[in-house]
Amino acid sequence: MNIAFFVDEFPPFFRGGLGTYATEISRQLVSKGHSLSVFSRNRGNDPTSDTWSGVDVHRPRLMKFSDIFSIINPDEVKTWDDNGQEFFAETILYNMLSASKLVNNLVLKDNRHYDLLVSHDWLAALAGIIARRNLGIPFVFHFHSAEQGRNPAGSPTIKDIERLSATLADRIVTVSYAMQDELVSFGYPDHKIRVIHNGVDEKKYDATRFSSRQVEAFREKIGIGSSPMIFFIGRLTWVKGADTLVLAMTHILKEIPDARLVILGIGEMDQVLTRMVHDLHLEENVILHFRLVEEDERLLYYAASDVCVFPSKYEPFGIVCTEAMSMGKPVVVGARGTSGFREQVIPRGDGICGYHINPYDPLDIAEYVIDILRRPDLAVMMGKNGRNRVKEQFTWEIASEKTLEVYRELVDS
Repeated sequence: MNIAFFVDEFPPFFRGGLGTYATEISRQLVSKGHSLSVFSRNRGNDPTSDTWSGVDVHRPRLMKFSDIFSIINPDEVKTWDDNGQEFFAETILYNMLSASKLVNNLVLKDNRHYDLLVSHDWLAALAGIIARRNLGIPFVFHFHSAEQGRNPAGSPTIKDIERLSATLADRIVTVSYAMQDELVSFGYPDHKIRVIHNGVDEKKYDATRFSSRQVEAFREKIGIGSSPMIFFIGRLTWVKGADTLVLAMTHILKEIPDARLVILGIGEMDQVLTRMVHDLHLEENVILHFRLVEEDERLLYYAASDVCVFPSKYEPFGIVCTEAMSMGKPVVVGARGTSGFREQVIPRGDGICGYHINPYDPLDIAEYVIDILRRPDLAVMMGKNGRNRVKEQFTWEIASEKTLEVYRELVDS
């Protein structure tokens, strides 16, 4: 198949889990003999065209058009701050230029035709819609999350874009059954929806790649030493729950005084977290790393940890959990509302690999973190079970095969 793939994040640009997904799934599709042209956002100095691991990547150079954007800007978006309006304008332009480049046959030089259009989330939805209208080929829309789920009082404009995409798409793909239920509750057509879990590279995310000496050296480097290490990685936004985890530390330390929490990520809550740590006198026990790290270093953070905690209040899937499980680490995860974590993590019985918690309750988080840290044999068993579960159900190989099944349904029909 020749596939046009519209996705906001693609190497070298990463913002979150979507970038990881796009990187890994595109690599898989190409390895299986399919041709992929990715259209991604240009941050300003990125090459407009190149090849990455066999994938043709197109990043149309964006222009400033703020002088005329007010004419076509939706009224609701006009209430956003200047940065938000600029981002929305750039997003519209990225979609228009990407669709134009595809529709005007400026991509494939040998007169090949595309079999399928694929867009990921609202940020790349309009390009798929425009291309579908002009080329008349099947269109698949991937929901990795939804505006109404992230924030019920969120942007009506983004909700409209998502609804139009779902209406015009020939198939809707989403990342968990929890997310499918959410989409159906919003009125999206059930018969169009297919569930495909995300995955992980289980060969890369393998703690046995690191020697005990490497792990010990890294723990010393980040200030953990021999203390029990609790690890959080993710965007620093309210929905991810890092602030509730900091509150949970006040209870954890009553039982395990030498415990250390490491928070790794960037986002708008960095100042809030810094203030919380200061006000709660947790400077000795909470280590804040406000940065993005390369994957090799991220693997070491996982390898160094004793338990990984992701108290998300809304999490359609959550690749970080899959990564932690693949690294053989016990996990404590939010399991309220729309939570793909519930489908990853078995909280009891022979296959137990972690615990489900109420992400709004610091005491609940603390109780289960303490239980794991006090019972090293249980932690080891959870880690082994989690890695086995990943290999059986949550690899990129499995995800790519299921994705191709959906794509073939359309192309072969």
